[in-house]
Amino acid sequence: MPSAPPSPHRFDLAAIGAGLPVGSASGALEAAAATGAMVVTAPPGTGKTTLVPPLVANQAEGLTLVTQPRRVAVRAAARRLAQLDGSELGGPVGYTVRGQRQVGRSTRLEMLTPGVLLRRLLADPELPGVAAVVLDEVHERSLETDLLLGMLAEARQLREDLLVGAMSATLDAAAVAAVLEDAAIVEVPSALHELSVSYAPSPAPRLDARGITREYLDHLARTTARAQRAQDTDALVFVPGAREVDEVVARLQGLVGQEVEVLALHGRLPAAQQDRATGGRRPGEAPRIVVSTALAESSLTVPGVHLVVDAGLSREVRRDRGRDMSGLVTVSASRAAAEQRAGRAARQGPGAAVRVYAEADLAGMPAQAPPQITAADLTDAALWLACWGTPRGEGLPLLTPPPPAEITAAEATLQALGLVDAEGRPTPRGTRVARLPIGVREARALLDGAQRLPGRDAARLAAEVVAAISDDHRPSGADLPRLLQDLRAGRAPGTDRWRRERERLTSLAQQAVASRRPAAASAAPISAPSAAEQAGAVLALARPERIARRTGEGSRSYLLACGTRAALPEGSGLLGTPWLAVWEVQRAQGRAADGTGAVVRAAAPLDEQDALLAGEGLLREERTASLEGSTVRARKRRVLGAIELSSTPVAASAEDAVPAILTRVREKGLDALGMDEAATALRARLALVHRELGAPWPAMDEASLLADLGTWLAPQLSHRTTRLDRIDVLGGLRQLLPWPEAAELDQLVPPRLAVPSGNTARIDYPAPGAEDGRPVVAVKLQELFGLAETPRLVRGRVPVLFHLLSPARRPLAVTDDLRSFWGGPYREVRKEMRGRYPKHPWPEDPWTAQATARTTRRAGR
Repeated sequence: MPSAPPSPHRFDLAAIGAGLPVGSASGALEAAAATGAMVVTAPPGTGKTTLVPPLVANQAEGLTLVTQPRRVAVRAAARRLAQLDGSELGGPVGYTVRGQRQVGRSTRLEMLTPGVLLRRLLADPELPGVAAVVLDEVHERSLETDLLLGMLAEARQLREDLLVGAMSATLDAAAVAAVLEDAAIVEVPSALHELSVSYAPSPAPRLDARGITREYLDHLARTTARAQRAQDTDALVFVPGAREVDEVVARLQGLVGQEVEVLALHGRLPAAQQDRATGGRRPGEAPRIVVSTALAESSLTVPGVHLVVDAGLSREVRRDRGRDMSGLVTVSASRAAAEQRAGRAARQGPGAAVRVYAEADLAGMPAQAPPQITAADLTDAALWLACWGTPRGEGLPLLTPPPPAEITAAEATLQALGLVDAEGRPTPRGTRVARLPIGVREARALLDGAQRLPGRDAARLAAEVVAAISDDHRPSGADLPRLLQDLRAGRAPGTDRWRRERERLTSLAQQAVASRRPAAASAAPISAPSAAEQAGAVLALARPERIARRTGEGSRSYLLACGTRAALPEGSGLLGTPWLAVWEVQRAQGRAADGTGAVVRAAAPLDEQDALLAGEGLLREERTASLEGSTVRARKRRVLGAIELSSTPVAASAEDAVPAILTRVREKGLDALGMDEAATALRARLALVHRELGAPWPAMDEASLLADLGTWLAPQLSHRTTRLDRIDVLGGLRQLLPWPEAAELDQLVPPRLAVPSGNTARIDYPAPGAEDGRPVVAVKLQELFGLAETPRLVRGRVPVLFHLLSPARRPLAVTDDLRSFWGGPYREVRKEMRGRYPKHPWPEDPWTAQATARTTRRAGR
C-alpha cells in the first residue's frame, strides 16, 4: 500500500470543478466530510465523480480510495481526474483493477473496483495508510458495494478517523446514512440541460422465448442511424449485453459506412478498446456512435454525447435454487435506469433521447432494479461475510439482508468446499481463498488444482481452466477441453485476453505452492490420466455439486450431484462420457434438454476416481427404508450427493419402520392412515377450536399435521406397530392436546348434544380447513319442542346448525335460529307433515309441548 508523501499533493478544486454544477455545493461537501461520514446524492452530469474525490482527498491526511462499479469506469474516472489535475496517471491519481495497477509513491487518490477494496478490507480491516473511502454509484445495489457499505460502517468503529462516504445519482439517502450512523447528507440539485424524449416502438416484439429478437435489433439499428443523421452528433446506444452490442455494431457499420465511427463498449473488450470508446472524439474526427451495455448508464460519462438511443432492456441475475442454477436473463429495465440513460444526452448541453419502445411500456417497468443480494448466488458473499466475522451477515448493518434460504445454501456449499466449518467460521484455506482476486469457486479450484494435479505444469493447467471459465468464453457443444485447445492455438475469440489472465493466475497459483502453506496438504492427489480429464478435475474442485453421471447407456442426460438433471447438446464432443464435471447449466425445454428441463453449456470429462476425490465432501453412506405393500424394505446406499454409487438390500430393523411409514404418509397424505371414525371426529373437533381460539390449540389441516408427524404419529409406531392399518391415530392426535387447556375440550366441542327429549344427538363437526363450516346436529323435530335458544359451542362463538328431521329421519328444515323457526316456518311444516305422520305429535304450540322421540300413543303412556 503506497504511503503519503512528505508534502501531500493538493488538488486545484477550482480548476477541476470549473463549470460543474456540483461545485456550487463545495462548502456543504467540505462540511459533511469534516463529520467523518457523508452521503452525496447528485443527478448524472453534475460532476460528483469528478469533484467529490479530490475534495475529500484534500481534507484527508493519507490515501483516499474511491470505488467505481466497473473496471472501465475506474480507468476512465482516473484518467479524467489526472488530466484535469495536469498530472500523469499513476502520480497523484492512480487506479487498481483486477490484473492492472497504476499507482506510485505520490498517489493521493486511488480509483478501484469494489472487489479490490473488499479484499483489502478482509486482509486488514484497519486499512493502514487510508484516510478516506468513498463508494460511488451506491444506487446500483451491487452485491460487493452493499457488503462494503456495511463493513466500512463497522471499520469506522475501529478507526474513528476514517472518513467514509457514499455517492449516487438516485438512492434512499436516509437509509444509507443510517447504515453509516447518521452520516451528513448533501443533495446536489439537478443540472441537466434541455432534453427532448421521443418514442420509436418496433413493429416486431423486443423479446421472445430465446431473448432479444433479430427483427428488433434491425429496427434499433435503423432508428439509431436515422436519429444520428438528424441530430448530427455523437450518440450512445444502450442494449442489454455484449452479444447485442456486437450485433448492433455490425448492423450500424453497414448502415452508416465510413461517415460515422461505430464503437463497441462492454466489459469483455480489451482495455484499449474500452478507453477508445470512453475517451471522446478528437478534433477533426468523424462523429461517433458508441453501442454500450449498462456500464455507461451511470458510472461512466462518454464525452460529446448529445443523443441517447435506449432499447429499454437490462441483463439481470436470476437464481433457480431448486435446480442450483444462476444465470443472466434479459428483462425490461427499471424506470430509474431509463431516466439515467436518457440523462446522458443532456450532461454537456441540450440533448435528445429516443426510447425504442412504446411510451406505455415505460409505465409497466419496475421503479427500481432489485438489489443484487436478493437474486445472486451468494457463495462468494457467504465466505466474505464469514471472514469478516459475521457469518451469514448476522449483525452486519446492511441495506438489505441476504435471503435466509440463499445464504444458508451458500454456507452449505462452502462447507462442502472445505472453506468454512460447521459454525460458519472460515477455515485457513477459506481465509486464503477469500483474499484471492478471483471468485471463491475459481480460487478454490486454482489452489487445490495447483497442489493436487499431476506433473510440474499443474499450476499452469489449473490457471488455464480457471481463466477460461471465469471470462465468459462459451465452448461449442459444451466441450471445454476443445475450447482450451482452440485458445492455446489462438483459434478462439478472446485468446489474448485469456492468455493474459492465464499468466496472472499461474503466478498466483505458483506463489501459493511456493508459500509452503498448501491449500490441500492433506488431500489425496488427483490422478486425471488425460489433459481433458485434468480440466474436468479442476472444474470438479470448483463445483463438486455439479459432478455428473450419465443416466443410461447412449443417453445425453446426466444426473448432477446436486440433484439437477441436464442434457448435453446434440453433437457435443463429450457424448458418451460416463462422468462429467459441469461448470455451467442452463434452463431449456424441448429436444435440446432431452426431457430434463436443462442443458449443459460447459463441461469436461472426469475420471470416476477423481470424481470421488473432488466430491469427497458430498460422499456419504446412508440406510434407507421404504414401505412395499405392508412390508418395510431396507437398503444400504453409498451416494455422491444425489448420485447413487451402490445400493445393497439389508434386513429391516425396527428403526427402519418409523421413517419408512412417515415417508409413505408424507407422500400419500393422511388418507394413507385410513383414519377411523373416532380419530376423524376428534380431528374435526380440534380443528374448530383452533379456528376459533387459535394457539395453543393445534392446527388440524393436512399440511400442519404432515409437517408435525414426528410429534404425534411417530410415538404411535415405536417398535410395535409397523403397519399403516394398525396405527393408533386417535392416540396420536391426543398427543397434540395442550395441557391444561385439554380439560376444557368436551365443554368447548362436546361429541354429543343433550336435547329436550332427554336423548343426546351426535354433533358432526366441519372438516378441517372449512373456514365457514358449522357444527351440525341432525335430530327429529319433535325432540326439540320448547327449546328456544340455539345452543352455541366454543365459548358461545359458534351456533349449532340443526337439521330438523321427520319421523322417517328425512330433512324438514335447516336452521340455527330455533326461536324464529318455531314462530314462523314451523306452521308450514306442521300443516304439511301432520297428515303424513298422524301418529307423531304436531302441536299448535311447540313452545309448551313436551319434547319426545316417541309417537303420540307411546308418549301418552
